[in-house]
Amino acid sequence: MKILGIETSCDETAAAVVEDGVSILSNVVVSQIDIFAEYGGVIPEVAARSHLEVIMPVIDKALADSGCSWDEIDAIAVTHAPGLLGSLLIGTLTARTLAILHDKPLYAVHHLKSHVYANWLDTGRDSMLRSGARPPFPLLALVISGGHTQILYMPGHNQFEIIGTTRDDAVGECFDKVAKILGLPYPGGPSIAKAALKGDPDKYKLPHPKIEGLDFSFSGLKTAVLRAVQKEVGVPISYPSHKLKELLTEQQVADFAASFQKTAVEILCEKLVKGLETYPEAQSVVVAGGVSANQVLREALTEAYFPAPSLSGDNGAMVAAACYFEIQNGVKPIDPYKLNIYPRISIEK
Repeated sequence: MKILGIETSCDETAAAVVEDGVSILSNVVVSQIDIFAEYGGVIPEVAARSHLEVIMPVIDKALADSGCSWDEIDAIAVTHAPGLLGSLLIGTLTARTLAILHDKPLYAVHHLKSHVYANWLDTGRDSMLRSGARPPFPLLALVISGGHTQILYMPGHNQFEIIGTTRDDAVGECFDKVAKILGLPYPGGPSIAKAALKGDPDKYKLPHPKIEGLDFSFSGLKTAVLRAVQKEVGVPISYPSHKLKELLTEQQVADFAASFQKTAVEILCEKLVKGLETYPEAQSVVVAGGVSANQVLREALTEAYFPAPSLSGDNGAMVAAACYFEIQNGVKPIDPYKLNIYPRISIEK
């Protein structure tokens, strides 16, 4: 089965063709990072306009790269939730129109499901996937990105139970905010990881939030970094955070980046360990979402399943993969005339 996956939940316009949920025949992503680096974050209206400009060329290229005609496409999958309202509208309206024009079944896919199923895609670079190994069930999925931080329990395909979630900031959002404090460019994850390479991860001791159960909290860690920087450069807590970068040396930035990254990874790992203690029947752990590209986290969780770094961010291949496993579990296509979008909706719905 060949599925065209379309993804426009935030600031990547993406389309891909995937066969049988694992084989990537094409994967095209047009990123808007260069546009939003100047602003330090995504501007929803600009993101939607950018999607509108490139979505059809991206889909056409995905089909061309795959070598497939429309006659060979068995279904269309599109992200319909959660995400930015305008961005979701562009993707779903395009998918609905194509489904009607080409008489193809249409499937609406939850964004977080897609990230999880990036772990089932065969990139040819992961030895476990090349040998045919897949994450065994039941499993725990750690979903970490700019907008989400959750631990999911999955007894089987397309079965999701949220067992832990953030009470405030997502971990990726925390990376972005700390990067801004340190004067590092957006997005914060890659820029902090790069700066941390020259830093001492033990230079600054940062607190771990005391949150019971499997929930997360990263707002306090962000504030702790802010206060530590203010103390380091000798200014009061009333000093504007956006001016702190002018007082930091390059080495101080590197040390703060490394110390923060180490602490954030430790918090994630601690909750995963607690999750495995709470759900001892879990046979594997998968990590998903943009923050899963972090190399320090990958080195800390050597037994976990990770997607290829190129598939950690938003892409169409993961949407097609999630759709395939939904179909295998009896999910029916949606009427393209009735498909709606949901900027915020639980993966359990």
